[in-house]
Amino acid sequence: MLILPEIYETLPHKPYCTDDLGTLVIRPRQTAVKMRYIQHNPPCMTHFICLDIDHEHGAMRWAEEYLPPPRWTSQNSENGHAHIVYELKTPVCTSEHGSRKALDYLAKIQAGLVRATRADVGYTNFITKNPMHEHWRTEVWTKEAYELNYLAEFVDLRPLTNKEKEYGLGRNCTLFDTVRHWAYSAIRAHRGKTWEQWLNSVLKHALNVNMMFLEPLPYSEIKATAKSIAKYCWKRDAYHYNEFIYRQALKGSKGGKVSKRKPVATSEQSLKPWEDLGISRRTYYNHKKLGKL
Repeated sequence: MLILPEIYETLPHKPYCTDDLGTLVIRPRQTAVKMRYIQHNPPCMTHFICLDIDHEHGAMRWAEEYLPPPRWTSQNSENGHAHIVYELKTPVCTSEHGSRKALDYLAKIQAGLVRATRADVGYTNFITKNPMHEHWRTEVWTKEAYELNYLAEFVDLRPLTNKEKEYGLGRNCTLFDTVRHWAYSAIRAHRGKTWEQWLNSVLKHALNVNMMFLEPLPYSEIKATAKSIAKYCWKRDAYHYNEFIYRQALKGSKGGKVSKRKPVATSEQSLKPWEDLGISRRTYYNHKKLGKL
């Protein structure tokens, strides 16, 4: 096995892997690197852009098209087919917590690289030829990771076609937009229901959207995206926020009965609204002082 510590450290801790693309398994990283194929990006995060070149001499397609040197290439010595992999200096989050602008930008760059190298447009960027496995002819071309703006200089940043929206990172953008816009209004029908019921509803809708893609996203990405959207809407829905405040008030009043300090149930000290807003106590009072709350 070829030892590439810089690449090894960037892999997910428990990636999908396999020796046969028909069956994927999850294994600890130290075990997964012994298999021919391995997941190179963590769930909901793009650290590497991988291009699948199903042509002879595929490992050199980047040079033929005057693209910057990739992080590495892994080539099938029998037919010349290869994976060309670029590393991003700043990984892009593909879930609700990430920047939509950055995700759109990344999707256009990926599509541009696919067009430039005539790579397989249907490749999902999920499993790659393991660069540390002896089955592949691996070449490390550079240790440099690139910013998106630099890669953008080498490709045509045209809007994604309908076909491109169904493949690669275009699917993440489509899933993200379709599910979140549905969830913004669907949350109203779940007032009075439990968090688990709401999460299952969002996940079910996300899975249905995923079925529209010619190459569906893996379940792990669907689940993570659905959970982040569900959590975002649940926390920001006014009804559920008021329910939270009410429950906190009840807890505060119960605590006041046994506490020597006799806390006020409706006070900020008891309700701790900064926890619901996801900020620190100090930040909460600073924002309040500035009139931002």
